[in-house]
Amino acid sequence: MSAGIFSIEQKQVCNKYGAEFSPPSDDSVLGISLNVKSSILPINGLRHPPELPTNGWYIWGGETFPDDDAFKALHYSHVATWNPLIAKYLSLPPGWRFLTDGSYEDVWFDRSLLDIA
Repeated sequence: MSAGIFSIEQKQVCNKYGAEFSPPSDDSVLGISLNVKSSILPINGLRHPPELPTNGWYIWGGETFPDDDAFKALHYSHVATWNPLIAKYLSLPPGWRFLTDGSYEDVWFDRSLLDIA
């Protein structure tokens, strides 16, 4: 998914917010809540530093952060089939977050995501 139309949209998002273009590898995995597939809005995402095989992304739908066991591993290359709203944000580097409902968009840097305990 890092090639083609998604990379164009992903580069546009990174440029818009002044973020480095940092696409995950196609064979990496992310944590995703099942409610994202059900189109629960808004869609939230945050990216921690990657630890192989993960790319650092955690994505969920709704107003509240789900329990840790709500996240399932999903290969990066399958994200767009779950919910097309999220693919364009996934080249934001670690430390970035997004929230969108399709018409509203908020993207910001959150330094606390880089703090390793």
